[in-house]
Amino acid sequence: MSHATEDRQHTADQGTTGGYLPGVRDVVVLELKQRLRSRGWYIMLAIWFVLTGLVTWLTWASWNASQAAQRGIPGYVPPPESGPGSMIFEVVLAFVLLFALLVAPALSANAVNGDRAGGTLAILQVTLLQPGQILWGKFFAAWAAALAFLVASTPFLVIGVALGGMTPGHVLVALLMLAVEVGVVCAIGVGISALAGRPLFSIVVTYLAVAGLAVGTLIAFGLGAGLTQGTVLANQAQYRAYEPLNNGPVEPEYTCSGPLQEQMVMRSERVAWLLAMNPYVVVADAIPYKDRSQERSFSSVGAIEGVSQGARSALAGPEGTYPCANGEVKPRYLAQSTPMWPLGLGLQLLVAALLMWLGWRSLRTPAHRLARGTRIA
Repeated sequence: MSHATEDRQHTADQGTTGGYLPGVRDVVVLELKQRLRSRGWYIMLAIWFVLTGLVTWLTWASWNASQAAQRGIPGYVPPPESGPGSMIFEVVLAFVLLFALLVAPALSANAVNGDRAGGTLAILQVTLLQPGQILWGKFFAAWAAALAFLVASTPFLVIGVALGGMTPGHVLVALLMLAVEVGVVCAIGVGISALAGRPLFSIVVTYLAVAGLAVGTLIAFGLGAGLTQGTVLANQAQYRAYEPLNNGPVEPEYTCSGPLQEQMVMRSERVAWLLAMNPYVVVADAIPYKDRSQERSFSSVGAIEGVSQGARSALAGPEGTYPCANGEVKPRYLAQSTPMWPLGLGLQLLVAALLMWLGWRSLRTPAHRLARGTRIA
């Protein structure tokens, strides 16, 4: 056995006794030093901060303008929880998640094959570092760089708490889920980067994968729901006449009467798992909203909370949402009794883990086959 082989075997043995994590740390430190030396990273961070602040200011101005217009309506009484905090939180959260899905692929999709194209990956591969250490190091470095953008947007989410309508728990859960979603995208990007031979190709494929999660899941759910036709037993819904708001108990907006008959419906619960993989659904469904089932008006429900309600309606299916299904009045607001986000996050992690595993296989040396034109060193 050669000395090089003995050294590699000795390093592999150390990996099980605490030597693995220091190797990952060394790769992370090396990657972060290279990123911090880049002026473009700081410019992107500054642009991100300014754009998030601009969105926050525009949301605040829009809320003030709408309130000024409504005060001119005779008899208008603002709701007791009226305030811009909830609206600012919802808009900034949606904006940050959107641009996080755009920035994370740019920071991770060329992490491995960028070094391969520059001839520096082979230098790491001939050291005592294992393929897993290289891959995990590049993943954590890309994740840390992406989290810096999330930290820069945190003050604007905190404004939602300062202006009322939100609690610190909302911000903490939102930041945690945003960080997890950014990590999932970085894992997908690093895995594809290890598999693809060209940086441009891996960047395009990573953006397509992110688009598939954000937009493709909606298209797949819509097409799948159209193919899941079924029937449900329901009778006729008799809607009540409009009544002015008062302080009495909340009455159902309709009553059910007549014989039960079969009605054609879409069995959305059969394909709801596709919708659960959407990053917006995962983040929105994880935020703990208050129970609004006893409220007369849902005007205070924001866009993110509306996304959660739409996903829960799809998961409940016609038995939980179709008027008078099985002769029962259905609630207008679905409580968060059965969370949907663990299913979606689990499926996302499964995809990311599969790509990371395939990327680890492609980094093993000696390589049995290389793509045509691949640079070794």
